[in-house]
Amino acid sequence: MASNFDPSESDGINDINITPFVDVVLVLLVIFMVTAPIMVKETMNIKLPEGKSTKRSEAKTFAVAISKNGQVLLDGEIIEMTLLYDRAVRLKSDNADIQLLISADKEAMHGDVIKVLDQVKLAGISNFAFQVEKIKDE
Repeated sequence: MASNFDPSESDGINDINITPFVDVVLVLLVIFMVTAPIMVKETMNIKLPEGKSTKRSEAKTFAVAISKNGQVLLDGEIIEMTLLYDRAVRLKSDNADIQLLISADKEAMHGDVIKVLDQVKLAGISNFAFQVEKIKDE
């Protein structure tokens, strides 16, 4: 079989196929979107206080975490205290029996916890619980 290949007439490949590049970038984007909330919680390093009487509630809950620096996370996302009220009102309108679960670091300021409770109570949510770690029996 003879070939009519002439190197002097070859223009080469002028177009770059970016489809594989876009595929890889989209996969990386999804990975970062999934792992980002987990990484934020771990970097805040919230240490829960311990208690002997702990009980789980079956009500629909949303979680607020308070770090020892006063940062507030709403369902894994850092949020400003001024926006907490608006988000709580929206959650209350979606589900009337909603409950707040507060995960405050044991070194968090009492005032930061009260600010969170105040914003949530102003939004009409009166059911709340504090997350603690159960003391291990010795």
